[in-house]
Amino acid sequence: MGLRGARERWVRTGGIELCVAELGDRTQPTVVLVHGYPDSKEVWSEVAHRLAERWHVVLYDVRGHGRSTAPRPLRGGFTLEKLTDDFLAVADAVSPGRPVHVVGHDWGSVQSWEFATVERTKGRIASFTSMSGPSLDHFGHWIKQRMSHPSPRRVGQLLGQGAKSWYVYALHTPVLPELAWRGPLGRQWPRILQRMEKVPSDGYPTSSLPRDAAHGAWLYRDNVRARLRRPRADASAHVPVQLITPTGDVFLSETLYEDLDTWVPRLVRRSLPARHWVPRTRPDQLSAWIGEFVSACEEETGRGGPPVQDTAATGDHADSFGGRLVLVTGAASGIGRATTLAFARAGARVVAVDLDAEGAARTADSARLIGAAAAWSEAADVGDEQAMEKLADRVASEYGVVDVLVNNAGVGLAGSFLETTSEDWRNVLDVNLWGVIHGCRVFGRQMADRNQGGHIVNVASAAAYQPSRALPAYSTSKAAVLMLSECLRAELAEKSIGVTAICPGVVTTGITSTARFAGTDEAEQTRLRQRTGRLYALRNYPPEKVADAILRAVVHNRAVVPVNAEARGSRLLSRISPRVLRGIARLKPPL
Repeated sequence: MGLRGARERWVRTGGIELCVAELGDRTQPTVVLVHGYPDSKEVWSEVAHRLAERWHVVLYDVRGHGRSTAPRPLRGGFTLEKLTDDFLAVADAVSPGRPVHVVGHDWGSVQSWEFATVERTKGRIASFTSMSGPSLDHFGHWIKQRMSHPSPRRVGQLLGQGAKSWYVYALHTPVLPELAWRGPLGRQWPRILQRMEKVPSDGYPTSSLPRDAAHGAWLYRDNVRARLRRPRADASAHVPVQLITPTGDVFLSETLYEDLDTWVPRLVRRSLPARHWVPRTRPDQLSAWIGEFVSACEEETGRGGPPVQDTAATGDHADSFGGRLVLVTGAASGIGRATTLAFARAGARVVAVDLDAEGAARTADSARLIGAAAAWSEAADVGDEQAMEKLADRVASEYGVVDVLVNNAGVGLAGSFLETTSEDWRNVLDVNLWGVIHGCRVFGRQMADRNQGGHIVNVASAAAYQPSRALPAYSTSKAAVLMLSECLRAELAEKSIGVTAICPGVVTTGITSTARFAGTDEAEQTRLRQRTGRLYALRNYPPEKVADAILRAVVHNRAVVPVNAEARGSRLLSRISPRVLRGIARLKPPL
């Protein structure tokens, strides 16, 4: 999609004419989007249209790219000093007398670090959001520190980033990059982006790509070696900075930003499970984070106070889940409640779903109190297909497409196979298996259609791979959830949607108070529930630890996560000595 409805103008600076596009209300604060290599301003089109609903959005083609003219000669025409001149000319033209919020990606971020750290731009920038492009000065100091004080870890970091920077060396060779871009590489680049980066085939990149890439090689030749050899000592940022790090970036290592706090006194860190071209693959999340950061900076400035210090939540994984939409089923109690609250502490927007409407509402209330960006409750029977479809439609229309889905709702059923009735089987499979299937289908479809990634967590159990004579129905339902998760993980990987099966062992939750015991009368049911509850209490493994494991699993995109000691032990035995597990399965439980 192009920049539909944009107002174009030309800004002249130093013999160069820059093509500038504007969207949104000019009376609102200005957000300037700066593109990278080998892109043009259209790389931002999806983000720009979302931001323009609230802000005055400005995009411009960097000199020599898109519809902007190129310097003559090219050599020496792309220095950071001249790029800064261009930025100031654009800022003065589109927002005279009022500082702008700068957002940069790739080389747009590299040059924007210059804008955010040099003396002559003070007062013209209100905030800076950086993604996939470090400051060359910071990078130079990072290299010098690791070379002057080497350690195995630091040497590994240098070698790792050196391998990722292969393209920088290639772009320094004479003539060959230009020939490649104007020839086969330029023709194949759209398909390369689709295959390697999962960039949608929606008309991007533009037809100016070969010319843009050939000219843009001088961004590297004019700046990289000179700055890395002699990095500035005064490269501290004079504005609040939001750093968004795609964790799957094949060109840049996350360790490049380890020392960034020494250069940026007011830093907000975010991480996103995505590859390099996030403006094309994750526009929803980027626009939400950019808008939130700009709002916070504007609010602080309007109050006359100091610039924003940190807009992210302070809990664990806040950099990963701040502002993201998380839906948890079975959220009224136990693991579901603990998981909802853990995501809330990380600053997520949470939807607590449970058949117990009052319990779900209590969880949502608690989530708001402890730091959730927003929290809502919904009542639904996960085993009811139509109810789940209506829930998915309602959530999408009112809150947005879910970023993380946690299918946690479940029921317990114990008793021998021969005493388990068909009705018992239907009840446990409706919730434990069909509830997961319905959740994955309706919310997974929305994630896939959005084509911006996501994650599905299915709470299975160690019973999925630990057979037991006392849990035939329950174990079968959880084994099916485990295999469903593995199959979905394989299928949805091409959509950048992760799938995780969580397999807890004995956890102290309320599931024992509602579990059914097949073939027993009510008095015996009560006795067995109380006895099982006491045994679970002796284990004393809280649901909060399972919730922590769920958040870590999403961050690291893990496939199967046995949570506690017995779950890990059973998982190991299922692989190396299943015969031992079969022997244990024959033992009668001490009830």
